[in-house]
Amino acid sequence: MDLNTLLPHATLPADAVEVARVGQAWGVRGWFHIIPYSPDAEALQTSKQWFVQPASRGARNFEGTRALAIRQVRPHGDGLVAQAEVVADRTAAELLKGARIFLARADFPTPEDGEYYWVDLMGCAVVNREGVALGTVRDLLATGPQTTLVLDYTNAEGKAAERLIPFVDAFVDTVDVVAKQIVVDWQPDY
Repeated sequence: MDLNTLLPHATLPADAVEVARVGQAWGVRGWFHIIPYSPDAEALQTSKQWFVQPASRGARNFEGTRALAIRQVRPHGDGLVAQAEVVADRTAAELLKGARIFLARADFPTPEDGEYYWVDLMGCAVVNREGVALGTVRDLLATGPQTTLVLDYTNAEGKAAERLIPFVDAFVDTVDVVAKQIVVDWQPDY
């Protein structure tokens, strides 16, 4: 079985976001586990068109970007299981293992007021109320009851450093994803 002939070639959308990877095959009818990068995987569950690329490591069972038409997705354990239109059996599902899954950002459901997709916060400049630059969002950490912004900045000695700021209403005044700026009630730690 050759995934290069089974899955049609596709162009990755300009607004593509890597959201998950394919895990083990599940069952004998072509289902496979999905390992989402976010605990809220609504976009994966509602999108009928995924874009897949070969695994970063391990076996590469296809080349380039491929379109994967999704028949259904449902919760299973800590993740999801999915069934694609052209993946008819366990053998084909096993060939997808490790594949990276991308969705067009435009396919994400609109977040509620005061809610943000992590991907939209990445790269945002963070300043405090006085306009002092605190750094740029490099990552977010889910630390139990709250999410924490991980900022990169240059310290007073000119060296790269990291700053952590809880992403909670007590410290975050405004988030402007269009302007890529977050204003916080936080003082620089000199």
